[in-house]
Amino acid sequence: MTTPAGQRILETASALFYAHGITAVGVAGIAEAAGVTKKTLYDCFGSKAALVAAYLQRRHDRWWADLQDRLETADSVDTVFDTYLAHPQFDTALGCGFQRAAAELPHDHPGFAVIRAHKQAVRDELERLTGDPDRADHVFLLLEGAVARRAVEGTTDALDRARRLATG
Repeated sequence: MTTPAGQRILETASALFYAHGITAVGVAGIAEAAGVTKKTLYDCFGSKAALVAAYLQRRHDRWWADLQDRLETADSVDTVFDTYLAHPQFDTALGCGFQRAAAELPHDHPGFAVIRAHKQAVRDELERLTGDPDRADHVFLLLEGAVARRAVEGTTDALDRARRLATG
């Protein structure tokens, strides 16, 4: 995957999976869009399932790095909301890539483990920030619901309301 072709495949697959959905995008389409053969794709990732897991892990890594950078200057629950509002990976019309993938993937899919780990990391970070497991659960549920509504409504209104409830 560290080869230029592997990086190109992952970039292409990431854009296609997020825009069209994981099950709607086939390996042949990814390979063609990335300018490689299906053999190259399989040589780099082994399977579509492994490519999906790599896509989700990369998505987590980028989002998490952005969150941690933001937390260095403002260590608060507000910062978590800000990251959801401003992260370049998040399209208001499409919603959360992890929520979308969770709706498509079976629970035994390798990508689902990445989704669970991402959501747990966010929840754990909220517990660190609040110092209270029950409050962290409450804020996490507000955040997840608001992120889902953002995709449905196409606005940040739900995230703004959830932030006020979580921090007010």
